[in-house]
Amino acid sequence: MSDNHGFGVDIGGSGIKGGVVDMETGELVGDRFKVLTPHPATPGACAEAVREVVAHFGWTGPLGITVPAVVTGGTVRSAANIDAGWIGTNADELFSETLGAQVTVVNDADAAGLAEDRYGAGHDKDGVTLLLTLGTGIGSALLYRGTLVPNTELGHLEVDGKEAEHRAASSVKERKGWSYEKWAVHLSRVIREYEKLLWPDLIIVGGGISRKSDKWIPLLEVTTPVVPAKLLNTAGIVGAAMASLPAR
Repeated sequence: MSDNHGFGVDIGGSGIKGGVVDMETGELVGDRFKVLTPHPATPGACAEAVREVVAHFGWTGPLGITVPAVVTGGTVRSAANIDAGWIGTNADELFSETLGAQVTVVNDADAAGLAEDRYGAGHDKDGVTLLLTLGTGIGSALLYRGTLVPNTELGHLEVDGKEAEHRAASSVKERKGWSYEKWAVHLSRVIREYEKLLWPDLIIVGGGISRKSDKWIPLLEVTTPVVPAKLLNTAGIVGAAMASLPAR
């Protein structure tokens, strides 16, 4: 592979997908490859699934892997959409031993934030950028001039007596049958709390509902500019590849 290529794997609740990334452009080189997330999604089972993804490309160099969890020092500290057995697992060591390669494991929202900040909606933007992934929960990534503050987990911040993601994740909108107008009221309340604490210069919103951002971003009553993510379902792969390589 070219010196300008990296490799990332994104572990999600339903699928594990990976691909080769052009680190100059942030685009995938060829198609991504995906396998189903095993159930139960134990560390060992996921490691074998990742091995299948990596083997599909014949990749042998350093690579990055996302998990939907807090990761500090390569060790998983929480578990969402994966088995609770991940908690306390040194994921860097697990994947490195399984794959025989140098592996860096990173939180999935943090990976998306890194990718969007360099190649996507945050490109050439200065100051503090906050990425929010709106799905089953609310994932978050906070960056200042391209430098990540990891594991922010802002979806768990309490807003008016309820966790932010229980108040305004897109899954709440779907479950309660809310209109975009009603959901925007609740999401605005959450974002205003983030604004009060962090004073971001830009907020990037991702997740499947961002594809219909024209229906609800204009309804938000917030101060910070809010824009949809650009990389969509490749952001995790791209950000994982970025995390595995020296800072550019």
